[in-house]
Amino acid sequence: MLGHAHARASGGQFRLRIEDLDPGRCRPEFVAGIFEDLEWLGLRCDGEPIVQSQRTALYQQALDRLKEQGLVYACFCTRAEITQSLTAPHGDAGTHYPGTCRPLSDDPERRATTPHCWRMDCTKALEIAGLPGWTEEDGRKFQSKASDFGDAILARKDAPSSYHLACVVDDAESGVNLVVRGEDLRPSTPTQRLLQTLLDLPEPAYLHHPLVTHDDGRRLAKRDKAPTLEAMRANGADGPSLAVELLEGQLPLGFRLLRD
Repeated sequence: MLGHAHARASGGQFRLRIEDLDPGRCRPEFVAGIFEDLEWLGLRCDGEPIVQSQRTALYQQALDRLKEQGLVYACFCTRAEITQSLTAPHGDAGTHYPGTCRPLSDDPERRATTPHCWRMDCTKALEIAGLPGWTEEDGRKFQSKASDFGDAILARKDAPSSYHLACVVDDAESGVNLVVRGEDLRPSTPTQRLLQTLLDLPEPAYLHHPLVTHDDGRRLAKRDKAPTLEAMRANGADGPSLAVELLEGQLPLGFRLLRD
């Protein structure tokens, strides 16, 4: 709702992007549900939807450009191996990837036979680009810290691009100048700003909004059987009225806003 309202107030466009690069979690019925929810709420999108699964060549071009700069490396670690290295008594208990594969020489033969992802060498990347900052839509300035960065995955073992790389490529190619998303995604912004700098992409402004939660502060989740827009629609709620109420901060009974 916020993104749509800002686009209409500024004379801009409200674009829909289908982020369907994860083959294990993306299904046609989920995409259909997005269109149904938007129509019910009275939110009109401009232009054709951007479908990431149809844009993999653009992501590969961006990845190849980073490879040419020596800023990415192949990582063969499994999730179990990474978890073990982060929790070992002698290891770093932080959440960033410990860089196990970073010092390895490139091995095309191993890459041809062994599943791997591509990670950004954040140490080299920061040496080139420096610590990026960004501006929120309300004028607040944010400056990243070295601890905000890990060797982020840019292309996954089972997908041609990660969220970080695909988003910055799509934002730039679509002319996005305001990114509207939840506060839970603010920690993604330093890595995305770093990629924008390395790839010479324009810097948008950001609006990270509070999350809607249960009244006890729990985030809405399927495992908690949180009410969905589909369920509200089936129960006779009026979509456009709900959209207006949410913009005004009026939440249905049992919900509240979780602010930073």
